Amino acid sequence: MSKKHIIVDPITRIEGHLRIEAVIDENNTIVDAYASSAMFRGIETILKGRDPRDAGMLSMRICGVCTGTHYARSIEAVEHAFNVTVPKNARIVRNLLQGALYVHDHVVHFYHLHALDWVDIISALQADPKAAAQEAFKWSDNPYMVGEGELKTIQERISKFAKQGRLGLFANAYWGNKHYKLTPEQNLIAVAHYLQALDMQRDASKMMAIFGGKMPHPQSIVVGGVTCVQDIQNPARIAQFKSLLNKHRNFIKRAYLADVLMAGTVYADEALDGTGAGLKNFMSYGDFRLDDTEFYKAALLFPSGVVLNGDLSKLYPLDQNKIAEDVSHAWYKDSKPLHPYVGETEPEFTGFEKKEDGYAYLKTEGKYSWIKSPIYDDKRVEVGPLARIVIGLAAKDENITKYATNFLAKLGKTLGLGKAAPASVIFSTVGRTAARAIETELMADVMMEWVDELAANVASGDLSTWTEFDFDSVSKDAKGYGMAEAPRGALGHWVVIKDGKIQNYQAVVPSTWNAAPRDYKGRMGAYESALIGTKVADPDQPLEILRTIHSFDPCIACAVHIIDTKGKELGSFKVNTSCSI
Repeated sequence: MSKKHIIVDPITRIEGHLRIEAVIDENNTIVDAYASSAMFRGIETILKGRDPRDAGMLSMRICGVCTGTHYARSIEAVEHAFNVTVPKNARIVRNLLQGALYVHDHVVHFYHLHALDWVDIISALQADPKAAAQEAFKWSDNPYMVGEGELKTIQERISKFAKQGRLGLFANAYWGNKHYKLTPEQNLIAVAHYLQALDMQRDASKMMAIFGGKMPHPQSIVVGGVTCVQDIQNPARIAQFKSLLNKHRNFIKRAYLADVLMAGTVYADEALDGTGAGLKNFMSYGDFRLDDTEFYKAALLFPSGVVLNGDLSKLYPLDQNKIAEDVSHAWYKDSKPLHPYVGETEPEFTGFEKKEDGYAYLKTEGKYSWIKSPIYDDKRVEVGPLARIVIGLAAKDENITKYATNFLAKLGKTLGLGKAAPASVIFSTVGRTAARAIETELMADVMMEWVDELAANVASGDLSTWTEFDFDSVSKDAKGYGMAEAPRGALGHWVVIKDGKIQNYQAVVPSTWNAAPRDYKGRMGAYESALIGTKVADPDQPLEILRTIHSFDPCIACAVHIIDTKGKELGSFKVNTSCSI
């Protein structure tokens, strides 16, 4: 059997640095795959010996995208250790901040990171703007800003850049690849919304800044509550947030959902045959507290749990004690799988394997990534929007079921099935992308209710934003965890405190769960598993690899190692983590 080795390095349109190596057979079908990150994260080591109340400000630097959610999880871990429950206003504000991150992140992901895996920009130049404007009504009863005149203006602008050879961010892509399936008119609609989504990105950032103080790296969350007292007491600030949210919600319903429905219909064959399904084991920590009971006993917008083998009839309860990280194939000193409370971050970089053709390949039989391999109850699982939708369906959650079945009904109609599309289509690359859009619509609608809830609570006279606690009495020896959902999936921070200082700290992030290498049993991570069985139209243009990997929305941050495309080390950096501030 003839096999070919494909290296995609770096994977672009993501946060951070990711390398994918895939092996294809004589039919151009992927039979093996490896995911590797050449980026080391040392925040856990830096946090040791520090005041636990400072952990949030430092740990948010893990990522330049999901800064606020790392910030919140870190604060919650310390609150859990101190047994602190925040006031109602703080709970709602934190929900709004996290929700704003969701609607910002998901829209940006689809249009500016993932859409170009489905949309051929050059094909859009051949479209008839009038026909494209009519096409838009197939996907939405009220299409978003894609009239004939608007589409013609956008087409002319892109055409002018193309003729001058100045496509900018649209350059150096796989245009013309036969696995692009949208018509020129459909491509033109998506290009228009791509450009309009840039404005949406700015407005969503404004939402986060209203209660967060700034964006990125908000600063209004503290152990015990929030500090944006004047903002929640000012009706104009709350009204401004609601106005921006309503604008974003309008775009989500009239553009984002419509474009995902359009792509889902055109690529329905890949959804139906399960291309990119991967592990089919899903986990969600649950998120967005809906009441003010003790933190891990509150009702949640997104339920927690585990679904195995794609079986929606069974939902297993989540037990954080069953979480561990394995480093058998990661560049850390060997140890058995460890729970985050006792987790270790001891680097041991063993490098790449040199080949005669001049390129460096991963040492796939040994260590080949800076990402550890998390396991739940000794199983590999996928996390993220798809996991949250799957868990919600398995839990028979009313909200999630309503929004998911509504989308499946629309998909069934556009496919001419005479009934809703089967739920099994979500177990695919297409389904993973659709799940994110379904979740975004749900989030935007629920946030409108939360804004009104905050305004009403403040108007009633409740101005409390912080729960007082005695640091000296609660911080001597304690441990806690902050477990919730980042836009990309299950995010947990674990802290162990001794004599009022951080003794150990571990963060297990969504892309750790999904982008991880093999574990101690040789089992694949979610990225690797999802690529198996994918057919590549052109090995020199592995569009299909990008499409599936991007469907997870990779977020991999904090590099200290720099290598070139052939594995040569360009520089090394040493960070002194023992100094005090």
